[in-house]
Amino acid sequence: MEQNKEMTASESLALIAETMNNSRKGILRSSARHFMLWGALLTFFSLLVYVLWKTTDNAVWNNLWFAMPLLGFPLARLMRSKEKIEGPENFISHSLSGIWGSFCIFACGVALFSVLFGVVNPNANALTSIVVGASMSAQIVLLFGLAETITGVVLKNWVIKIAGILTGIGGVIVYYVTGANKEQMFLFTFAGIVLFVTGLIVKKQNR
Repeated sequence: MEQNKEMTASESLALIAETMNNSRKGILRSSARHFMLWGALLTFFSLLVYVLWKTTDNAVWNNLWFAMPLLGFPLARLMRSKEKIEGPENFISHSLSGIWGSFCIFACGVALFSVLFGVVNPNANALTSIVVGASMSAQIVLLFGLAETITGVVLKNWVIKIAGILTGIGGVIVYYVTGANKEQMFLFTFAGIVLFVTGLIVKKQNR
């Protein structure tokens, strides 16, 4: 009787582990497609803003960033509606939602401060505003890399972990190399390319 109970407990644990692994694989396949989508959009919009800003010498083109979520979220929702992730909602999926939800809160908070800084600070000149905006870009890329690295830890995927480290630390290096000017857009170009390539690799890993 006791031996049967022990076997049942062992089988239950094995079943739970198998279910979690299947869920993790399903989430990885889904993440690969979303990484590719947002990586492509991030690369496209960063280069578009850079070219327009460079040719017109007008920073107003940064407002095009607002078009990225307007385009990206419907595409991501459409993509998700066609996906079949194995298993129900669980600790892994809830953890990932919390990670990227926290990233959005921090990123939006940093961006809001950058915008309000030039509005409410009467002593802020054009150069100061540009420097604050550039440092905001570096902070957002650093936060993005951190969120991606933690995602890799949760999903137990070394490719995502390395990509997150490259994005966060590499983005800060690009910031210091390019400085507080139009070239700060290359932070996002770099992050977008890394994200897209990460998606390709993860997709190949989880066919």
